[in-house]
Amino acid sequence: MQNGDQHYSMEDETYTDIDGKAISLECQSHSGFCREFTVSSAKVSIGRVMAYTCAVWLSAYIIFFVTENTAVLSSAIIITLVGMMFHIHFVKVDHETLLIIGSLGVQVSSSYASGRESTDFIEMGKIKDIVINEAIHMQTVIYYLCILLKDPSDPEAVSTVVPLFQSSKPRLNCLVKVYKSCQEILAKC
Repeated sequence: MQNGDQHYSMEDETYTDIDGKAISLECQSHSGFCREFTVSSAKVSIGRVMAYTCAVWLSAYIIFFVTENTAVLSSAIIITLVGMMFHIHFVKVDHETLLIIGSLGVQVSSSYASGRESTDFIEMGKIKDIVINEAIHMQTVIYYLCILLKDPSDPEAVSTVVPLFQSSKPRLNCLVKVYKSCQEILAKC
């Protein structure tokens, strides 16, 4: 950590995602104009991996027992391995990071279970605002933090909505903490 950085975990509150699973929020303040927020999800559960693997292999063994076709067992092994690789490389996000720098813009990163990272940057001049939006999903109202991008032809209009923390899906109490901190920085710009 560099001199002047304030690193704190917001542990005075417990945070969960929209499904009720525990998540954590860490905030690092690099300066008055630069803050970094990291939302971390639970790691890959070995128990769940074992359960899915056993279910697939047991099903394959039952089919093999009836058909006596060895290709069924080979296929089950290949499907299991490919499925696990796909899940940890493209689906399971370990943590998502939002870095807001008042004079430059916003960087959004996702780190996957395989170690792969995905990063996007949005220039401050393109950002109209950062807001908490709501959506209805399966008869439930969910809240999400998003960046409103200016319409190039009409700066007062919004051209695009960029949702943040799409994989971790934090609940409103977590989003409010991040939102208020982002608004402090945007107010200084």
